[in-house]
Amino acid sequence: MLAAAFSARGAELHVVDDRTIHGDLGSWPETLPPVDAVLLRSKSHWRNVVLAHWLETLGARTINESRVIETCGDKVLTTLALVKEAVPTLSASVAFASAGGEMAAEALGYPLVVKPVIGSWGRLIGKVNDRDALDLALDHKAALGGAPHSVTYLQRFVETGGRDVRTFVVGGRCIAAIARTSEGWKTNTALGAEATGLELDSELSGVSEAAARAVGGGMVAVDLFETDDGYLVNEVNATMEFRNSVDTTGVDIPGFMADYVLGEAESALGEAEATLGQAESAVEERRFT
Repeated sequence: MLAAAFSARGAELHVVDDRTIHGDLGSWPETLPPVDAVLLRSKSHWRNVVLAHWLETLGARTINESRVIETCGDKVLTTLALVKEAVPTLSASVAFASAGGEMAAEALGYPLVVKPVIGSWGRLIGKVNDRDALDLALDHKAALGGAPHSVTYLQRFVETGGRDVRTFVVGGRCIAAIARTSEGWKTNTALGAEATGLELDSELSGVSEAAARAVGGGMVAVDLFETDDGYLVNEVNATMEFRNSVDTTGVDIPGFMADYVLGEAESALGEAEATLGQAESAVEERRFT
């Protein structure tokens, strides 16, 4: 869908399998053509992060930027960014050992949700209804070990009736929204939730755009819960998926994305030309001094 959108705009698009990318960190990656902008769509969070940092160091324009990908891919960093900018979000806590996890859970109150700090598609997320269930979740994290489980992220459970909202923000503007409905409490479309189009209103757009600004802008999908106190942001996704949302919303999401990427490419080219012009002017000035 993205390829078709770029083609319709006459853009030269190179689709590169990230498994083939390699090279010296001081040079442009092998198999990646020299381009004006790079749209990172890897399914791997870590590959996106590394590629973004690598290319940015070489002066490339990446979408999204490394800071956006890192923030959105880490639930702790996302929560901190939302809290810092006073974006309404769910109560969340972290702990670094079982004892701390137990105390954090008591402070949050049951039921709650235990999530991996880095993860997607609803994997390794567990609803915890009582102390026994918490002990089991913490034991599993300790047994699994490794960096992903060295920090426990606990979030207040919100009763949504199996429904949440996802919005799409491109270049600071909220362009579309869907409601996701599931028979269970997890509403990921990757797990079978049904998506339906949702009309945007000023509150939904405002909260979504504020969340996007908080994590650094670019193109993001914002997951929200509808509560009596208004919308609460649950998560922000830097590599937003939209396959199930174009027909349901009637919005050309890949078209908006392509326009934004091409705008960033044009901006990057303009900045490069301006820098070159300044350098040439400096050389000319020194020559006449």
